[in-house]
Amino acid sequence: MKQSFARTIGSLLIGLGVALSASAQSVDGEVKKIDLDAGKVTIKHGEIKNLDMPAMQMSFRVTDPNWLKTLQVGDKIKFSADKINGQFTITAIEGHK
Repeated sequence: MKQSFARTIGSLLIGLGVALSASAQSVDGEVKKIDLDAGKVTIKHGEIKNLDMPAMQMSFRVTDPNWLKTLQVGDKIKFSADKINGQFTITAIEGHK
């Protein structure tokens, strides 16, 4: 019984690790437009595998609106995105001009 419980917990932890790594995928992009009032940024980006999204240009919400104040159109960035409350949202971002 103890081994079965330990195996189950181990499998859950491995599954959680895989899920977290899939959602934490970093994607290259370029800032095309910043809309401070709407709390959105338009990015030309590569494929976002965890969202099953091909490379394209689109706008995203951000989890922290202060990030928009540090960005400029033309910035090259790396970001992670997820679908939160039905909206494509950037959950992490870093610039590498």
